[in-house]
Amino acid sequence: MAGKKVDRAVLGSVVLAVYAVAAFLVNLGGPRGPLVLMWLATPVSVVLPALASVRIARTGGFAGPTRRFWRHLAICAALAGVGTVLNAFDAIGGPVPSQQLGPVTVAVYGAAVLTLLWGLWRLPMATTGCGERLRIGLDAGTVLIPAAVFMWHYQMRPQLEVSGNRAGVLAIAGFTLVLELVAVFAIAKVALSGHAFVARGALRLFGLGMLMGAASGLLQRFILDQPHLSLPQVTVPVVMILASAGAARQYRTLTEPEAVRDASRRPFSVLPYLAVAGIDALLLASIGRGEDDLAVIAVAAVVLTALVVWRQVIAFSENARLVQRLDHNATHDALTGLPNRALFNQRLAAALAAPGGRPVSAALVDLDDFKIVNDTLGHGSGDALLVAVSTRLAGSVRPGDLVARLGGDEFVVLLEDADSAEAGRAAQRMVAALAEPVDADGHELLVRASIGLATGSAGDEPGELLRLADIAMYAAKHGGGGAYRCYEPGMTGAVAGSAALGAQLRQAIAGGELFLEYQPIVTLDDGRLSGVEALVRWNHPARGTVPPAEFIPVAERTGLIVPLGEWVLREACRQLAAWTAELGPLAPGAVHVNVSARQLAATGFTDQVAAALADFGVPPSRLTVEITETAAVSLGPAVARLEELRRLGVRVALDDFGTGQSSLTLLRDLPVDELKLDRSFLQRGESGRRGSMPAAVLALARVVGLDIVAEGVEEQAQADRLAALGYRTAQGYHFARPLPPDAVARLLSGPVAAP
Repeated sequence: MAGKKVDRAVLGSVVLAVYAVAAFLVNLGGPRGPLVLMWLATPVSVVLPALASVRIARTGGFAGPTRRFWRHLAICAALAGVGTVLNAFDAIGGPVPSQQLGPVTVAVYGAAVLTLLWGLWRLPMATTGCGERLRIGLDAGTVLIPAAVFMWHYQMRPQLEVSGNRAGVLAIAGFTLVLELVAVFAIAKVALSGHAFVARGALRLFGLGMLMGAASGLLQRFILDQPHLSLPQVTVPVVMILASAGAARQYRTLTEPEAVRDASRRPFSVLPYLAVAGIDALLLASIGRGEDDLAVIAVAAVVLTALVVWRQVIAFSENARLVQRLDHNATHDALTGLPNRALFNQRLAAALAAPGGRPVSAALVDLDDFKIVNDTLGHGSGDALLVAVSTRLAGSVRPGDLVARLGGDEFVVLLEDADSAEAGRAAQRMVAALAEPVDADGHELLVRASIGLATGSAGDEPGELLRLADIAMYAAKHGGGGAYRCYEPGMTGAVAGSAALGAQLRQAIAGGELFLEYQPIVTLDDGRLSGVEALVRWNHPARGTVPPAEFIPVAERTGLIVPLGEWVLREACRQLAAWTAELGPLAPGAVHVNVSARQLAATGFTDQVAAALADFGVPPSRLTVEITETAAVSLGPAVARLEELRRLGVRVALDDFGTGQSSLTLLRDLPVDELKLDRSFLQRGESGRRGSMPAAVLALARVVGLDIVAEGVEEQAQADRLAALGYRTAQGYHFARPLPPDAVARLLSGPVAAP
């Protein structure tokens, strides 16, 4: 009902604006009736957007900053209404009509403008630090300076030459300049704030309205010979149409959320350069005509050029720092600070290629029962444990040995010039270092790890050496864990259990033992569900629920990931179609499906996706496939499959961004639409380089034009920090754990409540 009232406010504003324009045109050239009729629509037109703003401010479905902004706008409209009444009295209340504003009228109009400016200022801006705020200020300054010069040259100076009321001319010009300031600030919000709390369309309408109000001051000079006319008679009702339309657009976001804007499109960043071109053109024209205010224009051009240079210097220095941070992150793990898989592979390949035939050993370390820590104590404790383990491992090796984190709870140590005996001694030190209890986020934990050792020499393949260490590690794990094993030829018993699990998994795919759960992806401003990520589960007839961490690696190694992935894809599409049929527009907007590099390399994968979408009537835009950075790096020619999916209309997301081989080259070459920030970036107490990475990755996503979702949000403080930075969507246990389909359907009626 309130939404219909807001739409009726737009219609009423249009009617009043038509009346005002008609009255103005009828009296153009000379008064043709009572002058009060010309002012009748002006104060009345302010009432409708004021009421619409009050309704939005009282609607509980909007976030607090949204309601606060619309309260400011309602106050602004009320003050503007009072100002129009005073304006009318100044114009027709005297013995003769007048276009001059009285001091009280100027004060009330100024209060209205300052109220709107304050409301805009209090909107949270999605900036990544003081540097970006400074750039916003410089952008605004480079627009305001030419605006002031143009006002002086084309409005104030000519009016001062012909008017005896210098104070009145200066008051009107000053008021117009404030209007331009508000307009510039509104445009800055549209371009740079991320529209987290006010509809993008509403802010654009406000900016257009303020520019129209400012332009009216410039046009007033053309009707100075008709004192019964005043441009506020027309511009106020017309601007109120834009205000009412902005309120209507804001209200529609309750049921029709705005699409995420392409972060690579930054229209406000063009304005400073247009401003420089404008002031330079004015300077050249003034030189040619010999204008007497040439010095003023020249000084403005110099100041403007200095601001633009300052802005570029800041931008270049921040870009350089961002590149340095990203380059470091490309070879180091964000959580532990250890080298990552990429750097380890480089060092291992170099060691095996070195002359001299020195032995090279690799120790693969996998924590036992780490999943239990995550499930019972939470990911925060699990991450604290990983950090502690990385410190213990680094302290137990020789100087020059390399400790790296491969991902998850898996570490690897490169032991150069170490034969199997020396590698065994190193493994003993690691086991002893991990035997002491670890304080992880206030919990004292006993750490056990299985370590697999393999030794090679010059000429061996790095991948083969890691494979042998992996087999030895599984042998240690199947032997009870908490120990190390050296690879021996014929060591297959350690992986026999995985082979058996692979055979059972093949039967599970065909026998209906698999099912999907869905983790909600929510919008941070209102907590509503915008999409879901499909997660496969296995209900084993004898073992019960088998953890994905146990059977997914088996599926990858055996190739069963291809039929498993096809089943997940079709089931996710079927469920999305079922939700749509049952819930209509309340259904999730998109479903995310994880895809492995092996699936993408399989022949006909794109056809499988197209068939699943067609069979269940799902639009391609509602499906997002997720690939990890490690999978992306290993795609090779199969990266063309991602291009095919995008041409089909399917979106592509880069999952767990920051845990693999993150690099600018990867983002440049990989056809993706979205980044999913890994939860390791959201650790409590992070500061310095690691603490600034969410903001840095957000800035990078904006530069390359990618959407971004934050994963692993477990606390309200994390959600608040992400929202303040400008993140629009997130997922994690703070909002909801993976849920069965019927539980997801129940969430769709309102915001996702945090546990």
